[in-house]
This record gives sequence, C-alpha cells and structure tokens, in this order.
Amino acid sequence: MQRSEQSGMKTGLEHLKNHVEYPATKSDIVTACNNLSDVPQADKDWFEKNLPDRTYKNAEEVLTAVIESI
Repeated sequence: MQRSEQSGMKTGLEHLKNHVEYPATKSDIVTACNNLSDVPQADKDWFEKNLPDRTYKNAEEVLTAVIESI
C-alpha cells in the first residue's frame, strides 16, 4: 500500500469513527464520506460499492461489513 493510500484510508477511518452519527444507514454514511475532500474519488466509489445496504450501529460494524463483502 502506498503512502497516499494509507493516508486516505486513515482519513476515512477517522471520519467513520468521529464524524458519522450512529445509527446510520448506508446512504447516510456514503453522503457523509462524499463530503471528504482529502479522500480520492476512487476510494469513495469503492467504499460505496462494497458497503452493504443496511443500518449500522457504529464504525466497527461498518468496517466489519466492508471487510466481509470483499
């Protein structure tokens, strides 16, 4: 993983943990993530494609769901 990819991933994870109000639907999370200017569009697109459509209680559920979907 290249440094810029690590930086984008770290930013995204911090955003999920600290800036998304839970419970949150996939739509809520994707909308919040699309407002991040420091995450590449390709990463946002990948995340939206791989995040299952449901409601999440917390950031850990989001991360687990994405990992299980790939």
